[in-house]
Amino acid sequence: MSNKISRRDLLKTSLTTGATCIAAGGIAKFAQDPSPAVLVGAEADGAIVPLTSSSDVYVPPRGESFFKFSFDFPEPSVHFGGLLFSARLYTFENTYGLDRDSMVVESNADGLTVRCSQFIWAGGQRKASGTVVMVLRRNGNYMEWNVSAEMDQPIKSLAAIVRGVPRGQVSSSCHEFFDPKDNEVSVSHPYLFGGMTTPLVVIKKGEQDLFFLSALNDCVRDTRFYMQPGEKGYRVELVYEQQGWRKSNQIETPTWRAGNVRSYEEAARPHFEHIEKAFHIPDWEKREDVPAWFREVELVIAIHGMHWTGYIFNDFAKTQRTLDWVATQIPANRVLVFLPAWDGRYYWNYPIFKPEPLLGGEDGFRSLIQNSQHLGFRMMPMFGANAANKNLSVFPKFANATTQHPDGDAFDLDWVDMDNDRFNDGWGSFMNLGVDSWREYLFGRISEIIDRFGVDAYFLDIAGAWVNNLKGDMYEGTVRLVKDLRAKHPEILAVGEMHYDALMTCIPVYQVPSSPAYPEGMTKYARSFQHLSRPAPGRGSTGVHEDGFRKFQPTMPREKLTVPTITVVDDTFEKYRDLMAGLISAAKQRAGIA
Repeated sequence: MSNKISRRDLLKTSLTTGATCIAAGGIAKFAQDPSPAVLVGAEADGAIVPLTSSSDVYVPPRGESFFKFSFDFPEPSVHFGGLLFSARLYTFENTYGLDRDSMVVESNADGLTVRCSQFIWAGGQRKASGTVVMVLRRNGNYMEWNVSAEMDQPIKSLAAIVRGVPRGQVSSSCHEFFDPKDNEVSVSHPYLFGGMTTPLVVIKKGEQDLFFLSALNDCVRDTRFYMQPGEKGYRVELVYEQQGWRKSNQIETPTWRAGNVRSYEEAARPHFEHIEKAFHIPDWEKREDVPAWFREVELVIAIHGMHWTGYIFNDFAKTQRTLDWVATQIPANRVLVFLPAWDGRYYWNYPIFKPEPLLGGEDGFRSLIQNSQHLGFRMMPMFGANAANKNLSVFPKFANATTQHPDGDAFDLDWVDMDNDRFNDGWGSFMNLGVDSWREYLFGRISEIIDRFGVDAYFLDIAGAWVNNLKGDMYEGTVRLVKDLRAKHPEILAVGEMHYDALMTCIPVYQVPSSPAYPEGMTKYARSFQHLSRPAPGRGSTGVHEDGFRKFQPTMPREKLTVPTITVVDDTFEKYRDLMAGLISAAKQRAGIA
């Protein structure tokens, strides 16, 4: 199995069935026999095709693949608009499919309604009560569909299964196209753990011949795209998982949309028009949560403090000396100073969020902020939006806000190896801003730092993470935190690490750009700068970040609206000041600063 995150004429299907209409009028029920007949064109819409999970895909897989059943699970599918549609339902104890004998197809002016009054499970060997309704319709040049289901037990998720999706180069969430060859593709939204900043997949068959799939969400939920290749096309599972904090015996997917287009913009623009309306995302030029000073920023200096191990890269006094020199190279009011690990041991001290005594303590931090602001710099310390060390004495205050998946298993912050013992660390909890105790604690810590030291911005580490869970909506919690801070500190800029589409409603600036295949998907609403792990001038240290060393490349961002970033570690100012000067000069030239 591979967990690699991948980034492929609407295929006319020739499939076999023995479908025979046995009812007239607006409702047609199709009875099947195993004898083949070829489906051709629009007149075949509504026919039920007796497929299984292994139909028309490579068995065994020819490339990288993911977990799947080791038998044929029935997937009776309805022909509509050159595609085939089925559904699969997941509870917390099993998987259920459509019972072909219980399916009814109803035609209407713009499409079909498919009703199924019974499920099959155990690969079709058993049956269970429940209902599924699929509504398929044409909307201009697009096809759209919704699926709903009901059962006598809590439902975890619901998949629309689509066949006839063409193969080609694949772009996920406006990333660059790539060729997945015969590999399976699995991505999910929202971003970070699933790889999708927005639920949109575009497949390029030719330069002006593209096909897309998208989810028109109006709330943040786990939305997955799984693409399984066959000789002629993809079998696609579009999985919608409902919120884990409010279990229900009913579920309804968002509207799924698909269609042929001639350009990326034709697929992406309508998608983002829906997203910006659904989540009330303002255009960048009209945002009221961006202070005027940031609109003049042309450089970010990320000056690293203390590593997880306690190794000091820059104390507050050394940071001040560095900034005193930077002010001789570029107008300081054009620079945002980013302070990772100002609070001591990186991540280990999360979420104490107090100036580290070994770096200069409160007096040193206050002096750094005030003196740097006097020069014209804007100052931004780093906070963890969802990380906490379980070993710290403060942890019981918000211990009820840890994260568990809907199945009940713990989701911990255990994907890094800070101590380098070649095994991922297990002391970190992944915290949920949807729970009052954690959100209120974090609000208090950020607000106190703003009040006591007068910083200009705050940075929320891992802001782009969203995990379905048992306790509350991380997205709604993030929105509330940022809005509460803005209400108390309206002049302070909120900045996040990484983003997903809906998050742009409340956070206007991000570390890490996205959407290179369709930059407007981010730049219409927000701005970005480069990551704190960008290799520092010289040996390429990534500072407090776990990446260690990577090759330093003295280049500016390709995207004009991404702010260049310089990483400053222990030896940067003393040994590689000439390289810093070169980067600053390039940033000035890029911005047209004399």
